[in-house]
Amino acid sequence: MAKKKSSSYEPDHFISSTSLFCKMFLGFLGLAILATAAVLVGYYFGFLDAVKKVDINDPDVAPEPVPGEYLIGVGRYDVTGPVAQVNMMGYANPSQTASGLHQRLYSRTFIVCNNGNTSCVVFATVDSGMASQVVKLEVIKRLKAKYGPTRYTERNVVISGTHSHSGPAGFFQTMLVEVTSLGAIKQSTDSFIDGIVKSIEQAHSNLRLGNMHIGTDEVVEGNINRSPSAYLKNPLNERERYRYNTEHNMTMLKFQATNGDPIGMFTWYPVHCTSMNFSNELISSDNKGRASALFEKMMRKSGENKAGNESFVGAFASANLGDVSPRTKGPICVDTGKSCDFEKSTCNIPPRVKNCVAFGPGVDMFDSTDIIAKRQLETAKILFHNKTKEQLQGPVSWVHQYVDMTKQPVQLDDGSNVTTCKPGMGYSFAAGTTDGAGAFNFVQSMTTGTLLWDTVRDDIIVKVVCSEAPPQEYYDCHHPKPVLLPTGYMDRPYAWHPTIVDVQMLRLGQLIIIAVPGEFTTMAGRRIKESVQKEAQAHGVANAKVVLAGLSNVYTHYITTPEEYTAQRYEGASTIYGPHTFQAYQQKYTSLVGDLVTGNHESVDPGPSPSDTINEQIELLPPPKPDSAPDGKSIGDVMNDVNGTFRAGDEVSVTFYGANPRHNMKLGSSYLAVQQQLSNGSQWQDVFVDTDWETRFIWNDATTKASDDVTIAKDKNVITALFDVISATAGVHFDYEEAMMLHERGDLPLPESLRDVISDVRVRRRLVNNLHLSGVLRWEKYQPISSFGSAESHVTIVWNVPVDQPSGTYRISYYGDTLTLSGQVVPFQGYSSSFRVQ
Repeated sequence: MAKKKSSSYEPDHFISSTSLFCKMFLGFLGLAILATAAVLVGYYFGFLDAVKKVDINDPDVAPEPVPGEYLIGVGRYDVTGPVAQVNMMGYANPSQTASGLHQRLYSRTFIVCNNGNTSCVVFATVDSGMASQVVKLEVIKRLKAKYGPTRYTERNVVISGTHSHSGPAGFFQTMLVEVTSLGAIKQSTDSFIDGIVKSIEQAHSNLRLGNMHIGTDEVVEGNINRSPSAYLKNPLNERERYRYNTEHNMTMLKFQATNGDPIGMFTWYPVHCTSMNFSNELISSDNKGRASALFEKMMRKSGENKAGNESFVGAFASANLGDVSPRTKGPICVDTGKSCDFEKSTCNIPPRVKNCVAFGPGVDMFDSTDIIAKRQLETAKILFHNKTKEQLQGPVSWVHQYVDMTKQPVQLDDGSNVTTCKPGMGYSFAAGTTDGAGAFNFVQSMTTGTLLWDTVRDDIIVKVVCSEAPPQEYYDCHHPKPVLLPTGYMDRPYAWHPTIVDVQMLRLGQLIIIAVPGEFTTMAGRRIKESVQKEAQAHGVANAKVVLAGLSNVYTHYITTPEEYTAQRYEGASTIYGPHTFQAYQQKYTSLVGDLVTGNHESVDPGPSPSDTINEQIELLPPPKPDSAPDGKSIGDVMNDVNGTFRAGDEVSVTFYGANPRHNMKLGSSYLAVQQQLSNGSQWQDVFVDTDWETRFIWNDATTKASDDVTIAKDKNVITALFDVISATAGVHFDYEEAMMLHERGDLPLPESLRDVISDVRVRRRLVNNLHLSGVLRWEKYQPISSFGSAESHVTIVWNVPVDQPSGTYRISYYGDTLTLSGQVVPFQGYSSSFRVQ
């Protein structure tokens, strides 16, 4: 008999609802765990794939093309060079000789290749006065030797200078830019070549999959126009299109790995690196280098606690800065407090440029450098975090052509055809700018010459350093510029100006980088960017973005608009290929856009190659002497020790018996360290080194500095330096300062009726004879520096204690290298006493 079923009876093939719920829950939980595990495993391997470096020499690892995805790599390396006894590049002032270090100089590089690794471009921005043709040629030689003849060449590698005026000089292969440095300086040249190559090698080894984003924003009060009278020569309807007479926008290119890991960023913004003035004797990367260091410090990862060793690379590159100054308070007559003459930038009667000087925005040059750097930094931070929204997509390409700029054809707006000129510098070149005034009685906006200088040019300079005299057609070609230095004909001991220049552009998706061989003014830069953008759009790049990278590959001074050229301010006088220079560049770059956009660069005529004359350079700078110290003292001993307890904001200083830092440039290393004692009391940790803003390394030649204090030296400038070099190489010495003094006293009269007449040979010969009789012109060989002073030197290390510095016990360490009498270079160390920071 069957059992009676309860009221809760359910058929055997059913389960309870509670049981069903539990089983379903457990099933879903299991699936979720499996799915999560799969996602995590996939993410892990995807993450590794995103951040791992790519073996670009293995063709089997080239990934499948993904829109907006590229192979990208960044690198940075020290290029500081000699920090003592060498002239600084930028102000053309022979008195500005390096005596120490404030900020190290770096080459910062990015490499971008398309996803298939078949087309790559390289961009290096260097904390130097400008790029140099000889440096680029040597860099390319080394890259070809390591990576083969086609991967990195002069065609797809751009080297651009930030335009610091406080770096070492002497790294060129033309004479004019080496007169104040007394020729080439091998240590400078080698440091730039080595450092640029190593930064490119780093970027190459760091190549990984990633993407790029671009954005633009305005820098507030970061620059002013230093030649506003020339800017006003541009058409009114063109000027009315723009809010400012300088460009205020900064463009940023941001690099990140495919997993979002930030790799680097490069910006382009126009401002001169002349915040540090020509009284500065410490090697410095100026406002752009300071901005880079601040950004890189902000992006440090765990374990990165030393300046210059960060994995993130942040670069602030130059743009169309030709007429753009960081001295935002503007110029003033320093002796009277009155305004300078608007067109000539002169003060007093007779008018002189020497006292017309621009200042600001800070209380001194260090403060001004910091302020302008931080104004660029603030915009860069906004861009990096919020405004680099547009992702780059499209091909990686390049175009390059060597161009002979001495005879480049130009078609004018009226249809007529003209050409550029052999290079030449105008009178107002010698007047300098309000960032750094020039020589003697030269002023800005000079459109006529003088009898004295035309005579010196034709009967001294031309006869000594020119193989042939310039014809009248040459001077006519440069009109309305009165040519002071006919550099296109000055070829002894070798060329004084370049003739073959690089015309080059890079393409990264919709971004086009115009690499220009000089300093374009604000309006010249606007015009060429607009021309290139319109041409790119006409070739199908509808959303084309264009930036201009100034001072790239080879230095050809300035490029003004034709209208600005007529003003003959400093920039116009330094537009070396004549009044049609800008149009020549504008038409040449625009003509190459089609080949850039279509990737047809291989079919472009490479043009005439420049000569590599690195082995023909003249170096007049003597080598450093072996070091010595007073009796009873050793090199590295403390001369003046630290004293007392310090607080945040105080300055700590110690002086050592030192050695010449030219014995070892310590590239990638440091001359000093501020060290903090660890809690165990026996170990010390570096907290600041010589590239930190808070430290200064100051070197003095004991004898030379002492003699300078009691000697009244004559004024030194680019003109006196020019004749020092001519004298040293050709045996003709001309003391122009003495000639000016004689003339102003009436002892060297110039006939007023013939002051501007240069065709009367008899007058010129009589003037030359008077110069010779007065002793101003001497046919003798002159050695500007026969040797340096005492071998005893002193090193002062300064540390400005930051306001947030932790309290503790500290000391200052000095790392040097001494040259012995036997010729050996021996390292040594010196230490201050320990001191407290409270």
